[in-house]
Amino acid sequence: MTKLEFFFDCSSPWTYLAFTNIQPLAARYGVEITWRPFLVGGVFNTINDSVYQSRQNPVPAKVAYGKKDMKDWARLAGIRITHPPSIFPINSVKAMRGCFVADEAGLLVPFATRVFEAYWGDDENIAEDEVLARLCDDVGLDKSLFFDGIALQEIKDRLRNNTQELIDRGGFGSPTIYINETDMYFGNDRLVLMEDALERLA
Repeated sequence: MTKLEFFFDCSSPWTYLAFTNIQPLAARYGVEITWRPFLVGGVFNTINDSVYQSRQNPVPAKVAYGKKDMKDWARLAGIRITHPPSIFPINSVKAMRGCFVADEAGLLVPFATRVFEAYWGDDENIAEDEVLARLCDDVGLDKSLFFDGIALQEIKDRLRNNTQELIDRGGFGSPTIYINETDMYFGNDRLVLMEDALERLA
């Protein structure tokens, strides 16, 4: 059976696109997605600080094209992306820990979807407890369960371990997708290559 892992952080707009686009793709091939929340900032700080350098010294033409590119992808995916949002980068630690709590309740995809929508579509601060509490209500996730869960050391460790595992497996950003553990794809625009791989495996 084909194994498909999706490492993601909701603080990335390209991840929002890939998160949206990979679901129907996986369904077409009958492949179940293993969702792997992690902290992309931890990866950048450890092995990919070039991201910070490019933010400090942006190339205007590249920035302008990037905005157009993102709008085109969002239109194709049928989602709204506000870029840049009012707060960028955002502290996504609570939201990403919350994905584990949501997963245990069978609500990871609805919860992560609402986090993406709130931050990238509605320009809300997903680091705020008030916003997260409302998103829990939106998907039927118990707020007390959520906030108690994200404070647990076990949940903190799981997020930290996923982040380190991605680094150890050669990942450098979000989203990172693996087919059968070693075949790695990075970014929304690599889904076409991933589809080709799934077709060959099928």
